[in-house]
Amino acid sequence: MAAHLRTGRLGERAARAHLEGIGLKFLAANARLRRGEIDLVFREGDCLVFVEVKTRAVGSLLRPAAAVDARKRLALAHAALDYLRLLGNPKVAFRFDIVEVRLDAERVCEVSHWPNAFVLPGRLRYAR
Repeated sequence: MAAHLRTGRLGERAARAHLEGIGLKFLAANARLRRGEIDLVFREGDCLVFVEVKTRAVGSLLRPAAAVDARKRLALAHAALDYLRLLGNPKVAFRFDIVEVRLDAERVCEVSHWPNAFVLPGRLRYAR
C-alpha cells in the first residue's frame, strides 16, 4: 500500500476510535457517492455528523484542518447531500466536523476534533 494511503488509514482509524470514545455512533466509513467521498459518518443523538479526517506528520507547517479549503468544503457538502438523498432526504439535523490526526513516525501522537467546523454553503441550504 502506498505511504499516503497507509497514513490516511491510520488517521481514519484514530479518528473513528476518538469519536466513538466520546459517544458518537459510527455509521459508515469512506462513503463513496456520486459527487465525492465522506471519510466517516456518525450519529450524535438525532444529528448526522459528516467527518473529514486530515492526517499529517508532526513537523508539518500547517495544521491539517487548513487543507479543508472552500473547494473541499463544497465537495463535502455535495457528498453529504447525496448521502441524505440516498436516505430518502430525511428531515434530520446534520453537521460537518473535522478531525486532525498528527503522526510521529507512523504513530498517532495527537487527535483534535473540530465539531461543526463549517456549515453548509448558503447556496446549497435550500437545495435539499
